[in-house]
Amino acid sequence: MQAPVEIRTTVTIPILDGAVKGVFHTFDGFADGGEHFAIALGPRGRDVPLVRVHSECLTGDVFGSQRCDCGPQLNDALHRIGKEGGFVLYLRQEGRGIGLYAKLDAYVLQDQGLDTYEANERLNFPHDMRDFTPAAQMLLALGVKRIRLLTNNPDKAKQLEAAGIEIVEIVPTGVFVTEHNIQYLEAKVKKHAHRIDLSDISGGAKVLPLAVGDTPGVRRLGKP
Repeated sequence: MQAPVEIRTTVTIPILDGAVKGVFHTFDGFADGGEHFAIALGPRGRDVPLVRVHSECLTGDVFGSQRCDCGPQLNDALHRIGKEGGFVLYLRQEGRGIGLYAKLDAYVLQDQGLDTYEANERLNFPHDMRDFTPAAQMLLALGVKRIRLLTNNPDKAKQLEAAGIEIVEIVPTGVFVTEHNIQYLEAKVKKHAHRIDLSDISGGAKVLPLAVGDTPGVRRLGKP
């Protein structure tokens, strides 16, 4: 049996232009050898913290790519959890686990008409290679066994529960649409049952005002 993951380093870093102090935790003992980390945000001591499990997306998280919704989801999670209290668990699993170069190769195929999952198949990868076990291991190392999970992806909840985390509530993320990611979002809904309400796209979307730190050019869908 694998030894439990243990906290390696804890350091406080001002983030979001200094508006929020994130407590960054690194860990020893991941079976995959990844440098995954957790960021504690907001009020401490909540019995059931709000948690976002976020897979690394260099193009979206850093460069603001509008071909996905990763950057806006991460930004939204940092702000929401910064207010409510909880953790962002950042997993180094670029491109649903296929890596940065392969993800960019998949983008080339998407430009030729394939959807995000078909492109992975053409490159001989599964639809999704991610293992969310490290997220559960980080939570257990932090002494957290019950959470409210911020996600639209049912597979995250399934994997966390199988790893010993009780999910008290699933909190949906926002819906962030650009002219470049609509097909990407539709594929996630149709092929992997992501709980994303895209009905407003055809019915006249209600575009909510940008919050602090929102990404220009990204529409946040919602109802009045």
